[in-house]
Amino acid sequence: MTPFQEFDAQLEDWNALSASTPCSGLLLGNGASMAVWHDFYYESLFEKTKSIAEKPLSQTELSVFEALSTRNFEQVLSALKTASKVNKALAINSASPRKRYYAIKEALINSMQDVHIPWRLMQPETLTCWNTELARYATVYCSNYDLLTPWALMQAPKNFNDLFDTATATFELNTALTKSKATRVLYLHGALHLVKNQEGKARKLTGSQPTLLSNFAINHSISALDDVPLFISESSSDDKRKSIRQCDYLSFCHEQLMAHKDALCVFGHSLGEQDQHLIDALRQAPLKTLCVSIYPRSEAFVRFQKNHYAALFADKNLTLRFYNAKTHPLGYPQHSVPLEV
Repeated sequence: MTPFQEFDAQLEDWNALSASTPCSGLLLGNGASMAVWHDFYYESLFEKTKSIAEKPLSQTELSVFEALSTRNFEQVLSALKTASKVNKALAINSASPRKRYYAIKEALINSMQDVHIPWRLMQPETLTCWNTELARYATVYCSNYDLLTPWALMQAPKNFNDLFDTATATFELNTALTKSKATRVLYLHGALHLVKNQEGKARKLTGSQPTLLSNFAINHSISALDDVPLFISESSSDDKRKSIRQCDYLSFCHEQLMAHKDALCVFGHSLGEQDQHLIDALRQAPLKTLCVSIYPRSEAFVRFQKNHYAALFADKNLTLRFYNAKTHPLGYPQHSVPLEV
């Protein structure tokens, strides 16, 4: 590994780099979302649900997270769903799991609406740019669970294949393996418009662009709906691996990342400790070149970031190329939407 002090602060221009080194895949991180809406910068959705003004998590709800040793909402909601069904099967007269399910889901809904950019503030030019840029790749691996990518895809959906193009909008492995010229979009951690049933089967919520966020905000009856939100909001990398293994769709997405060949573009992704499962997938993939975006905050920051990424792949026969995030179409400053006061 190159010592920290030997890295310079120079960053390549994305246009020149992409012309000389075409990338067949794009790994999208939260930096892409933050380039549009700064409120996507938050350390913990779990912490926000504890402090949200409207109906935050109570100590009773928090005890469920503690009992399961997780901060992952999908795991907790799934467990409460199972508990409710078991109670019903055994004729146990307890509404506590159902009530906790509703309360946690409501806190999650309120928190997401608090941090997510409203549809009415989305700029058409940004959605068009995202749609055009994502379509340049054979596969887009999105680790974000917000709705920016789904909204962008809906601008011209025929250019994309999100693997939910079935009559019931569910993920089917045999359909997913069918070759297509359209850009595949894989949500590595799920997304707000995806849900999972009790058997781990993934399904996409349908709707128009303006209603997609509000669809997530419907707290359905637990007796009438077998689905829970499918997105891994946070937790340790090992915890994320557990959630991924329990869902056929997420497992498939990660297997595809592990098999990616040639060159991969990474945009807005820190590849930090919480992303060790993604780092391991990249290390296992037969990649030749990794083109990584770095935001030019300062020369010291650029050197630090180069050192960080180089350390992750120091023992791999992999070429690392570093480019200025602001020169990539997804990082153009004009995409940034001012926060409402």
